[in-house]
Amino acid sequence: MGDYFLDKYLDVDPALAELSVETGKTAHQVVGIRCSPGAAGTVVNNLAALRAGQLHVLGFTGDDGEGFELRRALRNLGCNIDGLFTRPHLFTPTYLKPRDRRNADLSGEHERYDTKNRRPTLREDLEKLLAHLEQLLPLLDALIVLDQVEEDECGVVTAEVRERLATMASLFPDKIFWADSRRRIGRFRRVIIKPNANEAVKETCPDCAGREDDGVIRRAITDLRRRTGKPVFVTAGRRGIWISDPDPVLVRGVKVEEPTDPTGAGDSATAGAVLALCARATLEEAALVANLVASITVQQLATTGTAKPEQLGPRLEMWRSQG
Repeated sequence: MGDYFLDKYLDVDPALAELSVETGKTAHQVVGIRCSPGAAGTVVNNLAALRAGQLHVLGFTGDDGEGFELRRALRNLGCNIDGLFTRPHLFTPTYLKPRDRRNADLSGEHERYDTKNRRPTLREDLEKLLAHLEQLLPLLDALIVLDQVEEDECGVVTAEVRERLATMASLFPDKIFWADSRRRIGRFRRVIIKPNANEAVKETCPDCAGREDDGVIRRAITDLRRRTGKPVFVTAGRRGIWISDPDPVLVRGVKVEEPTDPTGAGDSATAGAVLALCARATLEEAALVANLVASITVQQLATTGTAKPEQLGPRLEMWRSQG
């Protein structure tokens, strides 16, 4: 449940560039278009690749071409999209990503163009979504919530939604509730949260921003754990993932060769950790699975990567061999 974006890649061939007669500016020539679910959809991509069971999608799209592409991509992943409501007054949030098709590494990326909804989400839209969730919740093993839109109250996860989620988590203590947010991770209650180290420190000690040493991270995790009343997972890049329940522990990551692309690594870690928790893993085991998955996805350049179950065994052996 959350903010579903369309990741739309435009493969540009610089050898075919033309000069616009009208403006005198370069007309870049697109020779390929790739579309995939982004933001909350990145989590879904990874859940599907890891062969999760039934996936239900809850969110909004606009009544536009990007919404058509996003819904088609989610259906192709086998998702139930009954909870993905089309609202004609909304854009389908989109990350438009032009890139040089002749340059496979990160230097081939052009500037990105983002389409987002910048007005507060309508109350009636949220009520329709929450009513669908309430009907669906008894059937679920886990609910993953992704708050991607940085503008406050302009996405799926508003203050009212966070409050309702806290109530649902109390009513269904046997369900796994997991939340991730770019700007508002400290506002969730009674659910597992997954900030990165920078987000955790900013939330708990604004004056400490940029100082992600172990002591600062430990204090941030302890503070967040006290606020939420639930375990906390804090991703720390190549170092691994910190967990807390209640004392902070670092589960080390997998060392992989460069180049790497961190795009979507946190979302792939979410998919791995939540599926592990659904399979009754301990917190440490779930963090390790998350590390394994993320170590595979970051090695896939110029795309939002995924990992498959058969890749995890060899990656576990690599992790063990590193001490």
